[in-house]
Amino acid sequence: MAGSTPSCIFCQIAHSSTSTTLLHSDDKVVAFQDIRPAAFRHYLVIPVRHISTVNDLQKGEEHYTLASHMLSVGQALLQRDAPQSKQYRYGFHQPPLNSVNHLHLHCLALPFRPRWKHVKYMGLGPLGFLEAEKLLEKIKPT
Repeated sequence: MAGSTPSCIFCQIAHSSTSTTLLHSDDKVVAFQDIRPAAFRHYLVIPVRHISTVNDLQKGEEHYTLASHMLSVGQALLQRDAPQSKQYRYGFHQPPLNSVNHLHLHCLALPFRPRWKHVKYMGLGPLGFLEAEKLLEKIKPT
């Protein structure tokens, strides 16, 4: 499992070492349902290669392309599985508020369930939920 950390649950999922059902799989990313969904539909898109957090992403083509691909996979899945939703959220928790140290994009088709779960997905500056589009702006190559 090159580019993976054996003790990381998301690396295990990415390399098919668990019984997790994948919604999408390619050479760069895999997607699956969040085990604690916070919305009508709640998926995670993770890179196959282990990257710990958004703080490890560098400005430049490689990471920008990866993050863009993660977002487009998440958008396609929610368009397919929750076309009736009127609002979607895509973003990352920032350390120390991330639950797993493997980069993962939360893809949410609202409404939140239960409603109070929206608090976990609010942008609160450097510690809050980082919208995918804002991350892309930050790491876009110059």
